[in-house]
Amino acid sequence: MIRYGEIGLKGRNRSDFEKRLLENIKTTFGKEVDIHIRHKRLILPVVDEETLKLYERLRFVAGIQSYSLAYMTDRSKDQILKAIIELVENEKDGVSTFKVETRRSYKKFPWSSMEFSALMGEEILKRFPYLKVNLKEPDLLIGVEIREEGAYVFTEKAKGMGGLPVGSSGKGMVLLSGGIDSPVAAWMMMKRGVRIEAVHFASPPYTGEQAREKVFDICRVLARYSNGFLTLHIVPFTKLQLSIHRSVPTKYSLVAQRRAMVRIAEKLASRRRADVLITGENLGQVGSQTIENMKTISSAASIMVLRPLVGLDKQEIIALARTLETYEISIRPFEDCCTIFVPKHPATRSTPELLENLEKNIPDYEKLIEEAIENVETFDVEAVW
Repeated sequence: MIRYGEIGLKGRNRSDFEKRLLENIKTTFGKEVDIHIRHKRLILPVVDEETLKLYERLRFVAGIQSYSLAYMTDRSKDQILKAIIELVENEKDGVSTFKVETRRSYKKFPWSSMEFSALMGEEILKRFPYLKVNLKEPDLLIGVEIREEGAYVFTEKAKGMGGLPVGSSGKGMVLLSGGIDSPVAAWMMMKRGVRIEAVHFASPPYTGEQAREKVFDICRVLARYSNGFLTLHIVPFTKLQLSIHRSVPTKYSLVAQRRAMVRIAEKLASRRRADVLITGENLGQVGSQTIENMKTISSAASIMVLRPLVGLDKQEIIALARTLETYEISIRPFEDCCTIFVPKHPATRSTPELLENLEKNIPDYEKLIEEAIENVETFDVEAVW
């Protein structure tokens, strides 16, 4: 039994979100499965061991609030009780207290929710006299949902990712470094329904094969949250980065590099029909990430630049990265292009007009941007589960 949260608030558009979620589950499973939409629930029959193993992948599917393995019975009291007794038998080790919680969407059921919970509680106490009722913090919570098609009985509610189904809020191009922040930014936008493609800027020989492999490994993890695959574009950035480094005053070079990345990412976004750019920038985290510099960087693009981490502190970002399982990959000691040629004292204040003037001093600037785009390598990266 798969439950969703926000989708239930979508009114007339709810069916579109439900269908998107259903298709995303099938794609994440990598096989055709028989899922039914039943009044704000998705029902997935577990028909074999393979489906049961795939069940664990539901925690990676945006749009799911929670999910449970459940017994399905008819709406008769005896059949529901039989399922409850079997569940208690299976879960009784270490259990001394319980609670029955009933929900009815089928209003013709002869008992109210509270009445039926009390009735089932009495029956449990008769069969398991060592158990006690605890309505606040039970060791075992037994859920019963009475619905038009039948009744569902379950004990565990596994927490889902929440949010909206990937693909329901457009498409974005995330500037993915090998660091901690940008993978978290990508995940946060996927959680809001944005389908993600990643663009990584490589500067060989200053960045090596290990740095490149680190980005692939990050994408293999992020692909779990993107229905099992993620498109990665690798941009050869060395020539343009060196030209910027030689031609722009040192303290402005980092902002100039970011503007060049944004220009390239926007052109890729146009080719790939992406609607927004996404970065892992965080206000005040480093000297270059000030409001003034963010404004200057954004002005290099004509499409929206989203910064989902802007209000988080570093420890919050690290905690999310650990949860996503990208943190240990991101801290591998291999430099990416964002960590080379970093000035000791970057400018904390810049303006679009100043950078536009400085960019005029970069030889063949537009040509180097076009050259970088024409030599992009594109990969469809599959998830590692």
